Amino acid sequence: MVVKCEREETKTSNYKNMAVAPVKETPVFAEVDMGDDSSSPTVRATIVQASTIFYDTPATLDKADRLLAEAAGYGSQLVVFPEAFVGGYPRGSNFGVAIGNRTAKGKEEFRKYHAAAIDVPGPEVDRLASMAGKYKVILVMGVIEKEGYTLYCTVLFFDSQGCYLGKHRKIMPTALERIIWGFGDGSTIPVFDTPIGKIGAAICWENKMPLLRTAMYAKGIEIYCAPTADSRDLWQASMTHIALEGGCFVLSANQFCRRKDYPPPPEYIFSGMEEELTPDSVVCAGGSVIISPSGTILAGPNYDGEALLTADLDLGDIARAKFDFDVVGHYARPEVLSLIVRDHPANPVTFTSASAKNEDLHES
Repeated sequence: MVVKCEREETKTSNYKNMAVAPVKETPVFAEVDMGDDSSSPTVRATIVQASTIFYDTPATLDKADRLLAEAAGYGSQLVVFPEAFVGGYPRGSNFGVAIGNRTAKGKEEFRKYHAAAIDVPGPEVDRLASMAGKYKVILVMGVIEKEGYTLYCTVLFFDSQGCYLGKHRKIMPTALERIIWGFGDGSTIPVFDTPIGKIGAAICWENKMPLLRTAMYAKGIEIYCAPTADSRDLWQASMTHIALEGGCFVLSANQFCRRKDYPPPPEYIFSGMEEELTPDSVVCAGGSVIISPSGTILAGPNYDGEALLTADLDLGDIARAKFDFDVVGHYARPEVLSLIVRDHPANPVTFTSASAKNEDLHES
Protein backbone atom coordinates (compact mmCIF):
# COMPACT_ATOMS: atom_id res chain seq x y z
CA MET A 1 0.00 0.00 0.00
CA VAL A 2 1.21 3.49 -0.85
CA VAL A 3 1.82 5.71 2.15
CA LYS A 4 0.18 8.98 1.07
CA CYS A 5 1.48 12.00 2.94
CA GLU A 6 -0.95 14.84 3.41
CA ARG A 7 1.79 17.39 2.99
CA GLU A 8 1.25 20.22 0.59
CA GLU A 9 3.04 22.29 -1.73
CA THR A 10 9.16 24.78 -0.20
CA LYS A 11 13.63 25.45 0.28
CA THR A 12 17.11 24.98 -1.70
CA SER A 13 21.08 26.08 -2.87
CA ASN A 14 25.78 27.45 -2.48
CA TYR A 15 26.84 26.16 -5.70
CA LYS A 16 29.32 23.54 -6.33
CA ASN A 17 28.97 21.80 -9.66
CA MET A 18 29.48 18.58 -7.83
CA ALA A 19 29.50 16.03 -10.59
CA VAL A 20 29.01 14.63 -13.97
CA ALA A 21 29.16 10.98 -13.06
CA PRO A 22 28.85 8.51 -15.93
CA VAL A 23 26.46 5.75 -14.96
CA LYS A 24 28.23 2.55 -13.90
CA GLU A 25 31.63 4.17 -14.37
CA THR A 26 34.07 5.91 -12.05
CA PRO A 27 32.51 9.26 -11.04
CA VAL A 28 34.14 12.36 -12.44
CA PHE A 29 33.62 15.38 -10.19
CA ALA A 30 33.93 18.78 -11.85
CA GLU A 31 34.42 21.18 -8.97
CA VAL A 32 33.36 24.82 -9.17
CA ASP A 33 34.39 27.28 -6.46
CA MET A 34 31.37 28.09 -4.37
CA GLY A 35 32.83 30.81 -2.18
CA ASP A 36 33.05 30.86 1.60
CA ASP A 37 29.52 31.94 2.49
CA SER A 38 27.97 29.30 4.72
CA SER A 39 25.15 31.42 6.10
CA SER A 40 22.42 29.77 4.01
CA PRO A 41 21.55 26.06 3.79
CA THR A 42 22.54 23.93 0.85
CA VAL A 43 20.81 20.99 -0.79
CA ARG A 44 22.60 18.36 -2.82
CA ALA A 45 20.57 17.45 -5.92
CA THR A 46 21.13 14.88 -8.65
CA ILE A 47 19.50 14.62 -12.05
CA VAL A 48 19.51 11.27 -13.82
CA GLN A 49 20.32 11.05 -17.53
CA ALA A 50 19.59 7.47 -18.49
CA SER A 51 17.43 5.37 -20.78
CA THR A 52 14.31 3.37 -20.05
CA ILE A 53 14.44 -0.37 -20.63
CA PHE A 54 11.63 -0.19 -23.15
CA TYR A 55 8.58 -2.45 -22.71
CA ASP A 56 10.13 -3.85 -19.49
CA THR A 57 8.87 -1.92 -16.50
CA PRO A 58 10.23 -4.30 -13.82
CA ALA A 59 13.72 -4.05 -15.34
CA THR A 60 13.38 -0.25 -15.55
CA LEU A 61 12.49 -0.12 -11.86
CA ASP A 62 15.55 -2.26 -11.09
CA LYS A 63 17.65 0.24 -13.03
CA ALA A 64 16.07 3.13 -11.13
CA ASP A 65 17.00 1.40 -7.87
CA ARG A 66 20.65 1.12 -8.94
CA LEU A 67 20.76 4.77 -10.03
CA LEU A 68 19.20 5.92 -6.77
CA ALA A 69 21.74 3.92 -4.79
CA GLU A 70 24.53 5.62 -6.73
CA ALA A 71 23.03 9.09 -6.23
CA ALA A 72 22.55 8.42 -2.51
CA GLY A 73 26.22 7.48 -2.36
CA TYR A 74 27.05 11.05 -3.40
CA GLY A 75 24.98 12.35 -0.50
CA SER A 76 22.11 13.52 -2.71
CA GLN A 77 18.94 14.65 -0.97
CA LEU A 78 16.90 15.12 -4.15
CA VAL A 79 16.95 12.93 -7.28
CA VAL A 80 15.09 13.85 -10.48
CA PHE A 81 14.48 11.36 -13.31
CA PRO A 82 13.57 12.13 -16.94
CA GLU A 83 10.19 12.35 -18.59
CA ALA A 84 8.54 8.94 -19.02
CA PHE A 85 11.45 7.03 -17.47
CA VAL A 86 9.06 4.34 -16.21
CA GLY A 87 6.92 3.25 -19.15
CA GLY A 88 9.13 4.83 -21.80
CA TYR A 89 9.10 7.69 -24.26
CA PRO A 90 8.03 6.19 -27.64
CA ARG A 91 10.47 8.21 -29.71
CA GLY A 92 10.19 7.76 -33.46
CA SER A 93 6.93 5.81 -33.38
CA ASN A 94 3.78 6.98 -35.13
CA PHE A 95 1.60 4.12 -33.79
CA GLY A 96 0.37 3.45 -37.33
CA VAL A 97 -1.68 6.65 -37.41
CA ALA A 98 -2.74 8.60 -40.46
CA ILE A 99 -5.75 10.89 -40.67
CA GLY A 100 -8.73 8.58 -41.02
CA ASN A 101 -6.80 5.38 -40.39
CA ARG A 102 -5.08 3.36 -37.65
CA THR A 103 -3.20 0.21 -38.58
CA ALA A 104 -3.48 -3.13 -36.79
CA LYS A 105 0.27 -3.02 -36.06
CA GLY A 106 -0.11 0.43 -34.51
CA LYS A 107 -2.96 -0.78 -32.29
CA GLU A 108 -0.81 -3.68 -31.11
CA GLU A 109 2.03 -1.28 -30.41
CA PHE A 110 -0.32 0.79 -28.24
CA ARG A 111 -1.42 -2.37 -26.40
CA LYS A 112 2.19 -3.15 -25.51
CA TYR A 113 2.85 0.45 -24.50
CA HIS A 114 -0.28 0.43 -22.32
CA ALA A 115 0.91 -2.80 -20.68
CA ALA A 116 4.20 -1.11 -19.71
CA ALA A 117 2.40 1.84 -18.08
CA ILE A 118 1.62 1.90 -14.35
CA ASP A 119 -1.41 2.47 -12.16
CA VAL A 120 -1.24 5.39 -9.72
CA PRO A 121 -1.52 4.28 -6.97
CA GLY A 122 -0.32 0.76 -7.65
CA PRO A 123 2.48 -1.73 -6.95
CA GLU A 124 5.06 0.18 -8.97
CA VAL A 125 4.27 3.34 -7.01
CA ASP A 126 4.70 1.33 -3.81
CA ARG A 127 8.10 0.18 -4.99
CA LEU A 128 9.22 3.71 -5.92
CA ALA A 129 8.07 4.95 -2.51
CA SER A 130 10.08 2.18 -0.87
CA MET A 131 13.19 3.23 -2.85
CA ALA A 132 12.82 6.85 -1.77
CA GLY A 133 12.56 5.74 1.84
CA LYS A 134 15.43 3.25 1.57
CA TYR A 135 17.85 5.81 0.15
CA LYS A 136 16.45 8.74 2.18
CA VAL A 137 15.96 10.95 -0.88
CA ILE A 138 13.17 13.09 -2.21
CA LEU A 139 12.35 11.45 -5.54
CA VAL A 140 10.83 13.05 -8.63
CA MET A 141 10.05 10.37 -11.20
CA GLY A 142 8.69 10.58 -14.75
CA VAL A 143 6.23 7.78 -15.54
CA ILE A 144 3.56 6.77 -18.00
CA GLU A 145 0.39 6.46 -15.95
CA LYS A 146 -2.67 4.51 -17.01
CA GLU A 147 -6.17 5.19 -15.80
CA GLY A 148 -8.36 2.59 -17.41
CA TYR A 149 -7.26 2.64 -21.04
CA THR A 150 -6.11 6.24 -21.21
CA LEU A 151 -2.43 7.01 -20.67
CA TYR A 152 -0.96 10.14 -19.11
CA CYS A 153 2.58 11.47 -19.08
CA THR A 154 3.01 12.01 -15.34
CA VAL A 155 5.55 13.01 -12.72
CA LEU A 156 5.36 11.38 -9.29
CA PHE A 157 6.73 12.90 -6.09
CA PHE A 158 7.98 10.99 -3.02
CA ASP A 159 9.50 12.23 0.21
CA SER A 160 12.57 10.83 1.92
CA GLN A 161 10.45 8.88 4.40
CA GLY A 162 8.95 6.79 1.61
CA CYS A 163 5.66 8.68 1.37
CA TYR A 164 3.98 9.22 -1.97
CA LEU A 165 3.19 12.94 -2.06
CA GLY A 166 1.22 13.27 -5.30
CA LYS A 167 1.52 13.73 -9.04
CA HIS A 168 1.52 16.13 -11.95
CA ARG A 169 -0.08 15.09 -15.21
CA LYS A 170 1.18 16.78 -18.36
CA ILE A 171 -1.59 19.19 -19.32
CA MET A 172 -0.57 19.59 -22.97
CA PRO A 173 1.07 16.71 -24.84
CA THR A 174 3.05 17.88 -27.87
CA ALA A 175 2.24 17.03 -31.50
CA LEU A 176 1.81 13.26 -32.03
CA GLU A 177 1.99 12.63 -28.28
CA ARG A 178 -1.69 13.64 -28.29
CA ILE A 179 -2.68 10.38 -29.99
CA ILE A 180 -1.35 8.29 -27.10
CA TRP A 181 -1.59 10.50 -24.00
CA GLY A 182 -4.56 12.15 -22.35
CA PHE A 183 -4.53 15.72 -21.02
CA GLY A 184 -4.03 16.56 -17.37
CA ASP A 185 -6.21 19.17 -15.70
CA GLY A 186 -5.68 21.95 -13.18
CA SER A 187 -6.02 19.64 -10.20
CA THR A 188 -2.53 18.18 -10.68
CA ILE A 189 -0.26 21.23 -10.75
CA PRO A 190 1.17 20.76 -7.26
CA VAL A 191 4.07 22.46 -5.52
CA PHE A 192 5.05 20.44 -2.44
CA ASP A 193 6.48 22.01 0.69
CA THR A 194 9.33 19.69 1.66
CA PRO A 195 12.15 19.97 4.21
CA ILE A 196 14.51 21.00 1.38
CA GLY A 197 12.24 23.48 -0.39
CA LYS A 198 9.10 23.89 -2.44
CA ILE A 199 9.25 21.43 -5.33
CA GLY A 200 7.09 21.04 -8.44
CA ALA A 201 7.43 20.00 -12.06
CA ALA A 202 6.41 20.82 -15.60
CA ILE A 203 7.10 18.32 -18.35
CA CYS A 204 8.93 19.06 -21.59
CA TRP A 205 7.17 21.69 -23.73
CA GLU A 206 4.72 22.52 -20.95
CA ASN A 207 7.64 24.62 -19.81
CA LYS A 208 7.01 26.93 -22.77
CA MET A 209 3.52 27.76 -21.44
CA PRO A 210 3.82 31.13 -19.64
CA LEU A 211 0.55 30.80 -17.72
CA LEU A 212 1.46 27.36 -16.36
CA ARG A 213 4.81 28.70 -15.20
CA THR A 214 3.08 31.67 -13.59
CA ALA A 215 0.74 29.36 -11.67
CA MET A 216 3.75 27.49 -10.31
CA TYR A 217 5.55 30.71 -9.38
CA ALA A 218 2.41 31.79 -7.51
CA LYS A 219 2.63 28.59 -5.44
CA GLY A 220 6.12 29.60 -4.39
CA ILE A 221 8.15 27.03 -6.31
CA GLU A 222 11.84 27.07 -5.41
CA ILE A 223 13.13 23.88 -7.03
CA TYR A 224 11.59 23.69 -10.48
CA CYS A 225 11.91 20.23 -12.03
CA ALA A 226 11.68 19.99 -15.81
CA PRO A 227 11.81 16.37 -16.98
CA THR A 228 12.01 16.46 -20.76
CA ALA A 229 12.50 14.61 -24.04
CA ASP A 230 14.01 17.66 -25.81
CA SER A 231 17.77 17.37 -26.33
CA ARG A 232 18.19 20.33 -28.68
CA ASP A 233 20.58 23.15 -27.82
CA LEU A 234 17.60 25.53 -27.78
CA TRP A 235 16.24 23.77 -24.71
CA GLN A 236 19.04 25.27 -22.65
CA ALA A 237 17.80 28.78 -23.40
CA SER A 238 14.34 27.89 -22.09
CA MET A 239 15.76 26.43 -18.88
CA THR A 240 17.94 29.48 -18.23
CA HIS A 241 15.01 31.80 -18.86
CA ILE A 242 12.79 29.92 -16.38
CA ALA A 243 15.49 30.05 -13.69
CA LEU A 244 15.81 33.81 -14.15
CA GLU A 245 12.09 34.44 -14.52
CA GLY A 246 11.06 32.34 -11.54
CA GLY A 247 14.03 33.07 -9.29
CA CYS A 248 14.26 29.32 -8.77
CA PHE A 249 16.59 26.41 -9.35
CA VAL A 250 15.82 24.50 -12.55
CA LEU A 251 16.63 20.80 -12.77
CA SER A 252 16.03 19.40 -16.25
CA ALA A 253 16.53 15.65 -16.69
CA ASN A 254 16.45 13.95 -20.09
CA GLN A 255 17.13 10.42 -21.25
CA PHE A 256 20.23 9.50 -23.21
CA CYS A 257 19.21 6.80 -25.68
CA ARG A 258 20.75 4.87 -28.53
CA ARG A 259 18.78 2.89 -31.10
CA LYS A 260 19.69 -0.33 -29.29
CA ASP A 261 17.86 0.90 -26.16
CA TYR A 262 14.60 0.32 -28.05
CA PRO A 263 13.31 -3.01 -29.39
CA PRO A 264 14.81 -3.92 -32.78
CA PRO A 265 12.89 -3.70 -36.07
CA PRO A 266 10.41 -4.86 -37.15
CA GLU A 267 9.00 -4.93 -33.60
CA TYR A 268 9.77 -1.22 -33.17
CA ILE A 269 10.29 1.19 -36.06
CA PHE A 270 11.71 4.71 -36.00
CA SER A 271 9.40 6.13 -38.63
CA GLY A 272 11.15 7.82 -41.55
CA MET A 273 14.66 7.24 -40.23
CA GLU A 274 15.05 3.53 -39.40
CA GLU A 275 17.20 2.85 -42.48
CA GLU A 276 19.71 5.49 -41.40
CA LEU A 277 20.18 4.14 -37.88
CA THR A 278 22.69 1.67 -36.49
CA PRO A 279 22.31 0.06 -33.04
CA ASP A 280 24.73 2.65 -31.64
CA SER A 281 23.05 5.67 -33.24
CA VAL A 282 22.12 8.29 -30.64
CA VAL A 283 18.38 8.97 -30.85
CA CYS A 284 18.21 11.23 -27.77
CA ALA A 285 21.39 13.06 -26.77
CA GLY A 286 20.39 14.12 -23.25
CA GLY A 287 21.38 17.69 -22.43
CA SER A 288 20.37 17.39 -18.77
CA VAL A 289 21.25 20.50 -16.78
CA ILE A 290 21.02 22.19 -13.37
CA ILE A 291 20.73 26.00 -13.34
CA SER A 292 20.73 28.44 -10.43
CA PRO A 293 18.26 31.33 -9.91
CA SER A 294 20.92 33.70 -11.26
CA GLY A 295 21.19 31.71 -14.52
CA THR A 296 24.51 30.09 -13.59
CA ILE A 297 24.94 26.54 -14.91
CA LEU A 298 25.78 24.33 -11.94
CA ALA A 299 25.94 20.98 -13.77
CA GLY A 300 25.75 19.98 -17.42
CA PRO A 301 24.51 20.17 -20.02
CA ASN A 302 25.75 16.67 -20.71
CA TYR A 303 25.55 15.15 -24.21
CA ASP A 304 28.11 12.37 -23.72
CA GLY A 305 26.06 9.43 -22.44
CA GLU A 306 24.19 8.12 -19.44
CA ALA A 307 25.22 10.11 -16.37
CA LEU A 308 24.31 11.41 -12.95
CA LEU A 309 24.73 15.17 -12.68
CA THR A 310 25.01 16.48 -9.14
CA ALA A 311 25.25 19.99 -7.69
CA ASP A 312 24.96 21.71 -4.34
CA LEU A 313 22.18 24.30 -4.34
CA ASP A 314 22.62 27.36 -2.15
CA LEU A 315 19.13 28.21 -0.97
CA GLY A 316 20.20 31.75 -0.29
CA ASP A 317 20.40 32.31 -4.03
CA ILE A 318 16.61 32.33 -4.19
CA ALA A 319 16.32 35.45 -2.00
CA ARG A 320 19.22 37.06 -3.87
CA ALA A 321 17.44 36.52 -7.18
CA LYS A 322 14.03 37.61 -5.89
CA PHE A 323 15.54 40.90 -4.72
CA ASP A 324 16.10 41.67 -8.40
CA PHE A 325 12.89 40.21 -9.80
CA ASP A 326 9.91 38.55 -8.13
CA VAL A 327 7.49 37.77 -10.93
CA VAL A 328 4.42 37.28 -8.70
CA GLY A 329 5.59 39.62 -5.96
CA HIS A 330 7.07 43.09 -6.19
CA TYR A 331 7.33 42.85 -10.00
CA ALA A 332 3.64 41.94 -10.48
CA ARG A 333 0.90 44.33 -11.59
CA PRO A 334 -2.32 42.50 -10.65
CA GLU A 335 -4.46 45.58 -11.28
CA VAL A 336 -3.38 45.31 -14.94
CA LEU A 337 -2.58 41.63 -15.49
CA SER A 338 -3.89 38.65 -13.53
CA LEU A 339 -4.39 34.90 -13.92
CA ILE A 340 -7.24 32.58 -12.91
CA VAL A 341 -6.35 28.89 -12.51
CA ARG A 342 -9.19 26.35 -12.55
CA ASP A 343 -7.62 23.83 -10.24
CA HIS A 344 -10.52 21.44 -9.69
CA PRO A 345 -10.68 18.00 -11.34
CA ALA A 346 -12.34 18.11 -14.75
CA ASN A 347 -14.34 14.88 -14.67
CA PRO A 348 -16.08 13.79 -17.90
CA VAL A 349 -18.90 12.13 -15.95
CA THR A 350 -20.48 13.06 -12.62
CA PHE A 351 -23.09 10.81 -10.99
CA THR A 352 -25.75 12.67 -9.03
CA SER A 353 -26.43 9.64 -6.82
CA ALA A 354 -22.83 9.74 -5.58
CA SER A 355 -23.13 13.47 -4.87
CA ALA A 356 -26.39 12.94 -2.94
CA LYS A 357 -24.78 10.13 -0.93
CA ASN A 358 -21.88 12.38 0.04
CA GLU A 359 -24.31 15.12 1.09
CA ASP A 360 -26.25 12.65 3.27
CA LEU A 361 -23.01 11.55 4.98
CA HIS A 362 -22.06 15.17 5.56
CA GLU A 363 -25.45 15.98 7.11
CA SER A 364 -25.37 12.95 9.36
